[in-house]
Amino acid sequence: MTDKIRVVSIGAAVQDVFLEGAIFKPRQYKESLIEQFELGTKNEVENVVFSTGGGATNASVTFARAGLDSWYLGSVGNDVAAAAVLDELKKETVNTDLVKRSKDLGTGYSLILLAPSGERTILTYRGASSNYGLSENDFKKLTRANWFYISSLSGDFKSLKVIVHFAVKHGIKIAINPGAKELAKHHDFLELMPHFTILSLNKDELEQLYGTADLTTLLHKANQHIKYVVVTDGPHGCYVADGKNIYKAGMYENVKVVDRAGAGDAFCSGFVCKIAEGQSTETAITYASANSTSVVSKIGAKTGILKSGARLHSMPMQVSPMKQLVFS
Repeated sequence: MTDKIRVVSIGAAVQDVFLEGAIFKPRQYKESLIEQFELGTKNEVENVVFSTGGGATNASVTFARAGLDSWYLGSVGNDVAAAAVLDELKKETVNTDLVKRSKDLGTGYSLILLAPSGERTILTYRGASSNYGLSENDFKKLTRANWFYISSLSGDFKSLKVIVHFAVKHGIKIAINPGAKELAKHHDFLELMPHFTILSLNKDELEQLYGTADLTTLLHKANQHIKYVVVTDGPHGCYVADGKNIYKAGMYENVKVVDRAGAGDAFCSGFVCKIAEGQSTETAITYASANSTSVVSKIGAKTGILKSGARLHSMPMQVSPMKQLVFS
């Protein structure tokens, strides 16, 4: 028995391999930037880093390092990559009792070609990480959970509905950072929206749900269904609507970007972490921004995640009262 806040992160787990090299510096081709290699050649890189990723495992480490009771639920194979993922989670004190093992698919695997600027090209094998098939039986140990944190489920709405049904039945709050395949079925997703407490996405993704409009209008529309709406805008910061105010914040600090992998996961899970602890929206934004900033300053999606007791400074943000708008 524990008195800690229990957060269960649900979604993908992958092994990440980062290749660093000047060869990955993008080149201009017409109106695009590309990475180009001559077919049949052998090209040298300067560094190789083995790590683990997947939105849900990244989030689970944020929660564990902050001192919460962190659990991970997802699917891996029976291979070396699975051992790497699970070993790292156990070292981070993330509970892995609920992890499912696929007999037919390998563990998700990503090869990241890392440019000197911190931008990257990713080659991904999703494997078991996109194969959930969840049923209520998978959650029988979780009746005492306080929060579910859901990352992309590769469009598996059957599993998503199982999660939502269980959460509603047992009074568990839901935070979700959906993927493209969830948002592609926007009508189905909108039906589930009233059951979420926190929704985190970017402006383009918000427009998939509510149509093209200015960001203030979109935030008002989404806030009618969900308490906290978090919209990230990369290096430009974020916007958050909490039903009372709209908050606009820039970057926590101006740091050299080494690797952007996991930045969004760090922001969203950092925000959820502080809201779960009962902290203010301003505190949650500050922690989320600091967590994301720390992550991009190091290689790997988990390396820079903040640890409990990290000293943070305040950051400027604009706060505007929300107006009551009526939509047809």
